Amino acid sequence: MTTTSEVPGLVDKRAVKRKFKSEMSMAFVLIGIALIFEVLGWIFVGTSFLGNDQRLSIIILQVSVTGILAVGVTHVIITGGIDLASGSVVGLSAMVAASLAQGSGDVRALYPGLTDLFPLWPIMAGLLVGLITGWISGFLIAKTGIPPFIATLGMMVCARGAAKWYTLGQPIGLLTPQFTWLGKSYLILGFPVPLPVLIFLGVAVVSHIALGYTRYGKYTYAIGSNPQAARVSGIDIGSHLIKVYIVAGALSGLAGIVTAARAASAQPTMGTAYELDAIAAAVIGGTSLAGGSGRISGTLIGTIILGVITSGFTFLKIGSYYQEIIKGAIIVLAVVIDQYRRSRQARGT
Repeated sequence: MTTTSEVPGLVDKRAVKRKFKSEMSMAFVLIGIALIFEVLGWIFVGTSFLGNDQRLSIIILQVSVTGILAVGVTHVIITGGIDLASGSVVGLSAMVAASLAQGSGDVRALYPGLTDLFPLWPIMAGLLVGLITGWISGFLIAKTGIPPFIATLGMMVCARGAAKWYTLGQPIGLLTPQFTWLGKSYLILGFPVPLPVLIFLGVAVVSHIALGYTRYGKYTYAIGSNPQAARVSGIDIGSHLIKVYIVAGALSGLAGIVTAARAASAQPTMGTAYELDAIAAAVIGGTSLAGGSGRISGTLIGTIILGVITSGFTFLKIGSYYQEIIKGAIIVLAVVIDQYRRSRQARGT
């Protein structure tokens, strides 16, 4: 018997309803976490967590870079893969972009003959770095059969080493104002809005459309759901996987550019462990590590949840060591919940 979801062009209303309920549940979880920190703030700190506009602005700004990475990681995880290299690619892309964004006033400019460049050139260079690293990871996975975990782990180490080698471990500073405007805030309808946040939201919207309404998205979900069925239906799995990892790499490059612009400098250690936050945000947002399911809207909520948790821990003066332990526990819990949900769906309950 043919179901609605199996007929091309028709929408499974039950699946849409489940997704909507899942995202509404996450939204309520976000509100609940924020309220918990609000109560704990008055008890232990004597001040409001939500009533501080500056703190909320910082949360939104901090999650923008993680969010850009998380969107790219979501694409990869939906195919059943993983991307451990995104944080290191942030560092490498930031270094390359910053080296071409230095002003003529820097006597230690890496390229003295290429100072005061139009900002489009360093931006393109940073994106190119991300594209190349993504292509290499995708090529290794698609053409050699190396598991995504190993391929991206190798790229993580290589990219971080390349970032350190690029300037022999030295930071890059004195970037031009024309480049650093990418990391600043601007008044929109009377409210200061950080440009990185708008970039993140733009990336999220484009990815939502790509995954939900294009052939690219259909192929991505098909490969993650059932690679054999996808191959039989005529999908070139290898070619599509390369595209997916190129997209993830490009977004990592964009995150590196934004990071360098925000800091008005770059150093090889930028982006350290960002990949873990990106994966955590995607998983918390409902993207299944088993592949085949996940939505950008969920990743958006998951990113904000992770940002609120991190800011809340700092607000309560919880040590960074404890924060890492709790974050790890949250990731494991999210995976356990996902496994439980998938097992219930398999039983038809």
